[in-house]
Amino acid sequence: MPSPLSTPSAHSPHAAQADLIAHRHIEVFRAVMTAGSVTSAAALLYSSQPTVSRELARLEQLLGYPLFERLQGRLRPNARALALWDEVQRSWQGLERVVERAVALGQSHEAQLSVLCLPALAHALLPGALARLQQAQTHTKAPLRVSVTPQESPLLEEWMTAQRFDLGLSEHTTTPPGVQAVPLLTLDEVAVLPAAHPLAAQAVLQVQDFAGQPFVSLSADDPYRRQIDTRFAEAGVARQLHLQTHSAVAVCAMVQQGLGLAIVNPLTALAMAGPGLVVRRLGFSVPFSVSALLPLHRPGLPEVTPLVQALRTEAAAAHARLQDRLTP
Repeated sequence: MPSPLSTPSAHSPHAAQADLIAHRHIEVFRAVMTAGSVTSAAALLYSSQPTVSRELARLEQLLGYPLFERLQGRLRPNARALALWDEVQRSWQGLERVVERAVALGQSHEAQLSVLCLPALAHALLPGALARLQQAQTHTKAPLRVSVTPQESPLLEEWMTAQRFDLGLSEHTTTPPGVQAVPLLTLDEVAVLPAAHPLAAQAVLQVQDFAGQPFVSLSADDPYRRQIDTRFAEAGVARQLHLQTHSAVAVCAMVQQGLGLAIVNPLTALAMAGPGLVVRRLGFSVPFSVSALLPLHRPGLPEVTPLVQALRTEAAAAHARLQDRLTP
């Protein structure tokens, strides 16, 4: 079996030497370092002291340098042994994680679904869908374990193309390579205002209503920001642009504090709406859509299908709640 240490290239002058170093030699070295003596290491390995001493000496012979100082029958690791010990520990920890994962995969209660989604959807859509899924599985003996990783574009699409996750949630209208997109929701962006703002009395806000108003924007590289800026540029309407952030949740929090008006996705607006923040319909369209992304080349887990259905149900419910809030 190959050593846990890095294997030299076949063209390296040390390649033949490394090929002779067996996993057993490294195992003996690790046992001696762990136990502190050859006698204790032999007990750990269910072996004899002479055998362990012989294999340790063979390792030093193959390496071409000593690993221990022999002082009055005791072994003291030298600097090279300590450096090698650090590498062996890292390799063994990785092997232990592999073994733990292999064992866990054989236990149904250890099944884990990995979900990659935009931060806004981790806040506004996914929690409700997971709650629905959990409620539907209340009678199962092994509740589903879910790992949620928030990530912005374009890394989100790159990671889904790399087949790193079981399910993705994206707002992009283009489908990444190696991925199937399942539409979940299509709406328009909405306006959010401080509850005490004079424009909150209107049911619908037109482009001209934002003229001269302090405006909290998404970051300059956000695709929705670009669409919004284009609408205002085409209408010749200037806003006061002093605040911007990557997070739609942060936009709503700033609006709630009276720092300006904003246009955000309807799911975040709905989740953040309350006594200090009102949501209003726009008289112009900034399309917003959400899709589930399914990797085409990653083995599919059976739990993906019920989660996609829960996302569809939650998206429909959010749509209905939004229409109720936007209705005068």
